[in-house]
Amino acid sequence: MARLLSTSCPLDIASSSRSYYKPSNQGSISLSSSLSLRISRLPLKKLSIYGKKSQRHCTIYTTAVSTSQEAKTEPGTGSYRSSSEASTPKKVMVIGGDGYCGWATSLHLSNKNYEVAIVDNLVRRLFDHQLGLDSLTPISSIHNRIRRWRSLTGKDIQLYVGDICDFEFLSEAFKSFEPDAVVHFGEQRSAPYSMIDRSRAIFTQQNNVIGTLNVLFAIKEFKEDCHLVKLGTMGEYGTPNIDIEEGYITITHNGRTDTLPYPKQASSFYHLSKVHDSHNIAFTCKAWGIRATDLNQGVVYGLRTDETAMHEELCNRLDYDAVFGTALNRFCVQAAVDHPLTVYGKGGQTRGYLDIRDTVQCVELAIANPAQQGEFRVFNQFTEQFSVNQLATLVTKAGEKLGLQVRTISVPNPRVEAEEHYYNAKHTKLVELGLKPHLLSDSLLDSLLNFAVQYKDRVDTKQIMPSVSWRKIGVKPKTVSA
Repeated sequence: MARLLSTSCPLDIASSSRSYYKPSNQGSISLSSSLSLRISRLPLKKLSIYGKKSQRHCTIYTTAVSTSQEAKTEPGTGSYRSSSEASTPKKVMVIGGDGYCGWATSLHLSNKNYEVAIVDNLVRRLFDHQLGLDSLTPISSIHNRIRRWRSLTGKDIQLYVGDICDFEFLSEAFKSFEPDAVVHFGEQRSAPYSMIDRSRAIFTQQNNVIGTLNVLFAIKEFKEDCHLVKLGTMGEYGTPNIDIEEGYITITHNGRTDTLPYPKQASSFYHLSKVHDSHNIAFTCKAWGIRATDLNQGVVYGLRTDETAMHEELCNRLDYDAVFGTALNRFCVQAAVDHPLTVYGKGGQTRGYLDIRDTVQCVELAIANPAQQGEFRVFNQFTEQFSVNQLATLVTKAGEKLGLQVRTISVPNPRVEAEEHYYNAKHTKLVELGLKPHLLSDSLLDSLLNFAVQYKDRVDTKQIMPSVSWRKIGVKPKTVSA
């Protein structure tokens, strides 16, 4: 969730008669028989949007809403490991639930009969407008998405629109929904975005670190037994010349042995914000007894889950640009529009990867098997390792089967990273909890390529080549030419 949007407006829960804020100047918009938004007219913080010739300001208002008016279905069926807990978490708050991972996770959990609330300030959509980007797939508004989900399944998802960097907003959302678990996706999640210019580097760190701190304080103050499931990143570890353990490493030094957090070697201001998050969460687990699971996720690929495939209005976003697009998704789109696959440098950069269907499965497993009170668990969340060159080869072969002429080029690496290195990361804990991976297959690549071909008319080829340089980042705000 981003600090670009802030709120000081009413929290209107349709299923409750309580009002938390009552500004005197307030309007109401009726959207349907099942959804009503109450919008404050009070001025909020201004959002700077940079145009081609001059800087323009617009004031954006946010509020918290609920689409719930009917009784809920039975909650999820997972079980706690702790003997002190008698039942599964019934209520799950998904922060960042309008995003790529968050939307798929929200639907999956709702389908598993958890009571779900999405908290989001919708700023990810704003980033696209600022940078002239767009999802390959057309995506509906969050309100239409939720209404469609309810019409198809009869299941409600509550919606709170606002900024978790605004603690007053977050507090009221917590007190209203009373979550048993919080899934925290709500951060600026792009390394290139954090390296565009000084203002976006600062925004990334302020937004991510302060937002997570607010979540920790909200748990402590309002729902101290709530389990935090935080999306981390494998990028926190870097590419060390030793095996990467799951969060902790046992070291013997000068005759003494201890188990310590695994060393961090972040490679962007975004990755550094994730490192700061991990340290803050670990400290609050120790100091306040918070229970937390840090999911250090690899690179996610794919588009469809069982739930997002149910209707076109539930379709997830798919980013192919050089700022938000991930490697495999980008390569499939490049192949579909006859653009050479853009391998950065030597192409030996190796990372962990996973299907988005496994992202939602891992989150569900973490919720159903929560950390103990005061425990800070770390799971490495990926299923396979590939180098960039290996991905390019797989896409080339899959594209040829579909009659595509796929080429690969090496482009100067805009990042500061090792292009050939040792990489062996452990990832057993989620498998032990029951993860059944969807490994990268010819059928999955065919599906991705076919989606890319289907929507290739939406591709802006100007967004494919990298334009953000780690070494050339400066203090002057970088704008986008029309």
